[in-house]
Amino acid sequence: MKPAVPATSRLPSLPLSFAYRPARRLLSRSTFTNILMATVIVSGFHVATAQAQATTMSPGDKAPVARNVTTETLLKGLEHPWSMAFLPDNAGMLITERSGRLNYWKPGNDKPAVVSGSPKVWASGQGGLLDVVLAPDFAKTRHIYLSYAEEGKDGKAGTAVGFGRLSDDNTRLENFQVIFRQEPKLSVGNHFGSRIIFDRKGYMFIALGENDQRPTSQDLDKLQGKIVRLFPDGRIPQDNPFVGKQGVRPEIWSYGHRNQQGAALNPWTGALWTNEHGPRGGDEVNIPEPGKNYGWPLATYGINYSGLPIPEAKGTDGAGLTQPIYAWKVSPAISGMAFYDHDRFAPWKQSVFIGALAQQRLLNLKVDGTALKDEQVIFEGERIRDVKVGPDGYVYVLTDTGDGKLIRLGLQN
Repeated sequence: MKPAVPATSRLPSLPLSFAYRPARRLLSRSTFTNILMATVIVSGFHVATAQAQATTMSPGDKAPVARNVTTETLLKGLEHPWSMAFLPDNAGMLITERSGRLNYWKPGNDKPAVVSGSPKVWASGQGGLLDVVLAPDFAKTRHIYLSYAEEGKDGKAGTAVGFGRLSDDNTRLENFQVIFRQEPKLSVGNHFGSRIIFDRKGYMFIALGENDQRPTSQDLDKLQGKIVRLFPDGRIPQDNPFVGKQGVRPEIWSYGHRNQQGAALNPWTGALWTNEHGPRGGDEVNIPEPGKNYGWPLATYGINYSGLPIPEAKGTDGAGLTQPIYAWKVSPAISGMAFYDHDRFAPWKQSVFIGALAQQRLLNLKVDGTALKDEQVIFEGERIRDVKVGPDGYVYVLTDTGDGKLIRLGLQN
């Protein structure tokens, strides 16, 4: 059974594998820049030259630390866990490990069970089995989506996404099929991105890293450093912002991204929010809009790991570039993110949780419309890879080590 397609959307006449053919003579990067610096109308979407809202900068180490948080370790022994997804009806959860294992865990069990049938992954560097997401119609189809690093030629890899049916007993992934491949494959181990989000209309967004190849984020004939928007079966919506544009990948929703590590749907507005790693500094949160350029590597709040400036960057902003809504001068190495819209813990209402790998902490920020404020450290001492709000209102995190943990957090009464 194929995934459901939003009823209000127009389907393309060709499948994904035939939807894009590069022009014989691609437009130059300067041509694209000139086009996108102007205010234009692209397929019914308004693309502005800049976001009016100024970027809020993180207070960094001045952020207060919460003292009333409870923690409970539920599971140990995971090998670099990357993502988790709650199954309905309190049936447990799915957990991915970067090594390639897809796990099913039910509360009360000491160890998870391996789910058979997951795809072969390229488990090297930052690559491997990455995100896991339930289909919006999971209750009917039992489809789950996986993102992972897929090996190509010459020892390089790219992000791939596919789906299969989870067996009724949660032990097998059946009829797995690939619906998206990041092309070209350029990664030698870094910056895969890979978060998958479905919006309220059923469209699928995939947040992709630039494979540590900076210029590709601005190349619209490549899928590095982009967010792509697809139907659940991999087909391309005809109202995507660049459909019909010569030499441009029609899957693209937004571009100019570096290494996107977190994504979530704002429950109050329905908008997609993402976060991404900067280099040495310059981690940021964005609200990606169709056709917009989010700047990397032309603008950044960070510098190179060597301490030198990013060669392409002309500052923190530029003509035709969209600013992040929030940024860190010193990189926490932000990761998974989840909005809190549950009644269990009132102080966390109307906020978002964001994990941090390098600074080994979980952050909480209040959501004020399209702005973030009141950053607070909720938990410290672990490399947080993923964060989800459970159906019980507790916050669950995965720690990214060779002996990774599943930890549940709450607030004292």
